[in-house]
Amino acid sequence: MRQSNFTYQLERFGLLIVWLAFIALFGVLRPDTFLTWSNFSTIFGSEAVLVIVTLGLIIPLTAGDFDLSIAQVLTLVSMTTAILDARLDVPLLLVIPIAVALGALIGLINGAITLFFRVHSLIVTLGVGTFLHGITLWIGNSQTISGVSPMLMEWVIIQRIWGIPIAFYYAMILAVLIWYMLSYTAFGQHLLFTGRGREVGRLTGIAVGRVRLTAFVLSGGMGAIAGVLYTGTTGSANPSSGTSLLLPAFAAAFLGATCIKPGRFNPWGSVIAVYFLVTGINGLSVLGFRTFVQDLFYGGALVLAVMVSQLVSGRKERGL
Repeated sequence: MRQSNFTYQLERFGLLIVWLAFIALFGVLRPDTFLTWSNFSTIFGSEAVLVIVTLGLIIPLTAGDFDLSIAQVLTLVSMTTAILDARLDVPLLLVIPIAVALGALIGLINGAITLFFRVHSLIVTLGVGTFLHGITLWIGNSQTISGVSPMLMEWVIIQRIWGIPIAFYYAMILAVLIWYMLSYTAFGQHLLFTGRGREVGRLTGIAVGRVRLTAFVLSGGMGAIAGVLYTGTTGSANPSSGTSLLLPAFAAAFLGATCIKPGRFNPWGSVIAVYFLVTGINGLSVLGFRTFVQDLFYGGALVLAVMVSQLVSGRKERGL
């Protein structure tokens, strides 16, 4: 029993241990550039958008659905935010709720098509995401929109706490909220039951369709929040801003399911996974590796994460 408990704890915190080992390794190899507070503040602050996208993904993933459109939700919302703010002079207090509502509406459309027509969410969200990319190119005339309000940038990237941009703390607040939702609310438990077996969930009285629909809406809303923060981080919006985030977000979501609560998508595992991946990319860049290593690292991490996640889930089902 003691050995079994030790193995379980090692499994829970294995990714965290490897992350710390990465930090130690890169710190030994490049202490003057890697082990600096400015480097770590850049790592934590610059990847807040990726953290939020990953957190958005794990909500439908917990219910057994995929949302491949979340990156394009981010891009469309970012473009919409920039146009409303920079070109139409709409006040930020109105722009932000409009942006979040747009993301939630797209999530509602994803869920409605998936449930009503009984089409796999993978196909639906891939199609919707491609459609959204076309809309983004159309409304932005395939150009980067700049001139975003300095106030948005002030409250996203310029304001700092302990040297870390405030966007990082927004991401952590959302992580706490999702952790609470999944761990202590009836809806969170319904999500888990739905993901483990929809028929069993229906037999126990869970409104499976409503749960899945809500998960898509929340995912769309999270993508929208990420889009607003992305616009505030860069001070502009471009029609391909979110495309590069989809692969690392999925890699982090599945990698995060191997730690903290092995076999289950969870926010803190996802946060650790994001910064594990980003630390690896940052460290390899500091060592002088070329940019192609980023795709190698993210792609390899996604394949490895899915494999390990399946192994963990299979072992839990067998009661080992």
